[in-house]
Amino acid sequence: MTPTAILETALYAEDLVAAEAFYTEILGFAVYGRVAGRHVFFKCDRQMLLIFNPAATVVPSTSTALPVPLHGARGQGHVCFRANGPEIDAWKAHLESNGVSIESDFVWPSGGRSLYFRDPAGNSIEFAEPRIWGL
Repeated sequence: MTPTAILETALYAEDLVAAEAFYTEILGFAVYGRVAGRHVFFKCDRQMLLIFNPAATVVPSTSTALPVPLHGARGQGHVCFRANGPEIDAWKAHLESNGVSIESDFVWPSGGRSLYFRDPAGNSIEFAEPRIWGL
């Protein structure tokens, strides 16, 4: 057996208010759910983007209804969103017009373009053409 898709991706940010503002105001996501000080969740088509406060996900759950094991990470993570060339151009203009610094914009030797920038927590965010992976 092999998994067929990724259902959720998690990033970590201590300042969830800043993270929520960035992902709603700059990237246009709607909040799917939040628990103040613990997490904010966003739906991305048929996947979920979860932003957790790393200090909160190492605290054992007291819920018997939702016995989620401890998890989490410290430091900067990475997520890449699928986009085609014209979409990457539009995202670059949108990000720059909103004061978001572009860290890198290049075409891979095997083909396909990537655009990198950072969220307020320092996570590496990328828009890339699927062909960078031969998709």
